[in-house]
Amino acid sequence: MRQRRSPAEEAEALRISNAIDEELKREREAMKRKRARDIKVMLLGQAESGKSTLQKQFQLYYSSQTLENERPSWRPIVYFNILKAIRMILDELDWEYGLGVSGGDPLSLSIAPSTSGTSRSGSGSGSSTYSRANPAWFPELALLRNKLLPLVASEDALASELSGGITVSGGKTGVYVRSGWQALNSAARSWPLSEDYRLGMTPRQSAVTNIVATTLAASMDEIEYLWWHPGVQNLLKSHKLKLEEYAAFFLANIRRIAQPDYLPSNEDILHVRLQTIGVTEHQFDINLGGTNYNWLLYDVGGARHAWVPYFDDATAIIFLAPISAFDQYLEEDPRTNRIDDSLQLFTTICSNKLLGNAALVLMLNKTDLLRQKLDAGIKVRKYISSYGDRPNNYEEVSEYFRAHFIQVHRRKDVSHRPLYLHFTSMLDIKATQSIIINVGEAIMRSHLTKIGLA
Repeated sequence: MRQRRSPAEEAEALRISNAIDEELKREREAMKRKRARDIKVMLLGQAESGKSTLQKQFQLYYSSQTLENERPSWRPIVYFNILKAIRMILDELDWEYGLGVSGGDPLSLSIAPSTSGTSRSGSGSGSSTYSRANPAWFPELALLRNKLLPLVASEDALASELSGGITVSGGKTGVYVRSGWQALNSAARSWPLSEDYRLGMTPRQSAVTNIVATTLAASMDEIEYLWWHPGVQNLLKSHKLKLEEYAAFFLANIRRIAQPDYLPSNEDILHVRLQTIGVTEHQFDINLGGTNYNWLLYDVGGARHAWVPYFDDATAIIFLAPISAFDQYLEEDPRTNRIDDSLQLFTTICSNKLLGNAALVLMLNKTDLLRQKLDAGIKVRKYISSYGDRPNNYEEVSEYFRAHFIQVHRRKDVSHRPLYLHFTSMLDIKATQSIIINVGEAIMRSHLTKIGLA
């Protein structure tokens, strides 16, 4: 038979029960406050849409010291971007001007170019560029090619060293790194000082990077001459040579970059192209209205749909669509225009119920490159037939793309949430950071409203 507790025991049990309830309540309130201060933001968009550059802009504005600590780690990445650009130029020169024939002997190229080759488009029996080429260019370009081949030959070795053994399926070449690669390099720099450290290199990177740096310094005259050579500029203007977006910036600054004491500037870091494997997380402590918030930025790469279940509690989505890419097609599917691909991906995000509670920010990105292409006379209707006979100027083209994305949002968004839309150029530091502030405030208003604190 159970013995009844005395009034004192009942009172003590009630006190303990109440104390437990109060502790649980405090823990719930603490968790609620913590959740209120955790802001999970997903950066979404196709490859080369500007996600990583936006992350760097957040870092530059809210956590500049971490970027300062990482600065030496970006040095070999800049070198790799330059090597890749030079190799792409030399490959195109070989194709269009036949610099690789006869073993690359400059004397053999002083005669009229051969017409036995075929163009890449498959139309005609020879490259149309030959008809506009000055025969005097060929010995000059062939000589530059031969001098720069040793530098270009180190591209794969540098890529392998920077990737740390990471490979991707399909045999693709390039630099591929995992999340946190800068932190690993920063840790390496905490080892005892050496000449490599003073040059801004980590012990893991120093071997090949040092060779490349030395060769760059010895070759900067040839690189500069190659870049500004009328034969190369002719290919650029005729759109035969299509370099990646960073190339012109780095090649035009080769004398600064080739100096022995070079460290990447903020602009250099914003321009670099680096492919990260998997999902990368970046944390920032952001003070808004006197309250500190922990922002978690996720740059999602790889498979487009596999990540969705892991981010159903996202506070916001920032979707980047590069509207300068109207004349480009997907590498994995040459039939798909990159603007169409962005619209399809945006449709998927708007219609996904698991992401329906997240605030939605759309950045129509790379407006600077769009202006450049339109000013160069590239016609939108040549690549997007539905554009028709509309004026081929920035105002009309940008509004045309904006209207299409807004239409997707109106028709497909499952939550009928507001859409915060901005035209952006991620390389414009001042303008982008102003947008970051506005976006941050919009996300915070949405977040506080959702959790009942606004």
